Amino acid sequence: MNENTSLKRSMGLRASARISNSIIHILLIVISIIWLIPFACILLQSFRVESTWPVPYVIPETWGIDNYVRLFSTDFPRWYIMTFVIALVVAVCQTVIVLCMSYTLSRFRFKLRKFLMQFMLILGMFPGILAMIILYRVLDDLHLTGQYGNSLPGLILVYVASSGMGYYVSKGFFDTIPKSLDEAARVDGATRAQVLWKIILPLSKPIVIYTVLTAFMGPWGDFVFARYVSQLYPSAMNVAVGLQSWLATNAMTTSNYTMFCAGGVVVAIPVTILFMCLQKYYVEGVTGGAVKG
Repeated sequence: MNENTSLKRSMGLRASARISNSIIHILLIVISIIWLIPFACILLQSFRVESTWPVPYVIPETWGIDNYVRLFSTDFPRWYIMTFVIALVVAVCQTVIVLCMSYTLSRFRFKLRKFLMQFMLILGMFPGILAMIILYRVLDDLHLTGQYGNSLPGLILVYVASSGMGYYVSKGFFDTIPKSLDEAARVDGATRAQVLWKIILPLSKPIVIYTVLTAFMGPWGDFVFARYVSQLYPSAMNVAVGLQSWLATNAMTTSNYTMFCAGGVVVAIPVTILFMCLQKYYVEGVTGGAVKG
């Protein structure tokens, strides 16, 4: 009797688990479809050639690549290259700074260490938009804004300046690596820098890739601050500001809407490829860095 009861209970639990899993999967599929619908619409509209203005239907009546051909006859390639250079430089510099700061806070014990961590945590809670005016004034005094044609170094300077404050996830990942490895390397005569670059980082591929991706994504998709610094000078725009400028008025929207969609597709290609190739390491970096803090 007890065996029958246990069997029925086990079967009931399995059935309940299957039902709950099915509901979760269906819910996730629905959410994914809703999330992908705007991207699918932009992709389809980028191949529409019968008109260049917004229309009430999604599937084009006439297909073609005219919008992509017209796209590369504008300032788009310059905006694209400028944004890529900014994102690449920021990704490298920010990754180095974040990893060094994270390793320092994870391994070293010094006076005011906790205060420094708490100070940066509290400071990071304030939205960056609050500092936009003073940052612009500083860049303007240094002639690093759009009106001087030097927005590229100005944007890089701002994006990199506060990199050390993003130490949280990387520090949590480094905390999971045994300190005995550092001690063994130090006994063998390695310096602190050698311990970091030759011992710790080879074991930290997920968090390094996570840091590179997040550092690259920030400037690649930035619009608000980039627009503020560029002051809408065409030579100083990044790709997000440039694309938005095509839709500034109703007349421009009428003639540039499908080309804007084509530009959005081209902008999404490198980020999509990066995430598809490095998704495994990205997830490992996020979950590994959340273990400790």
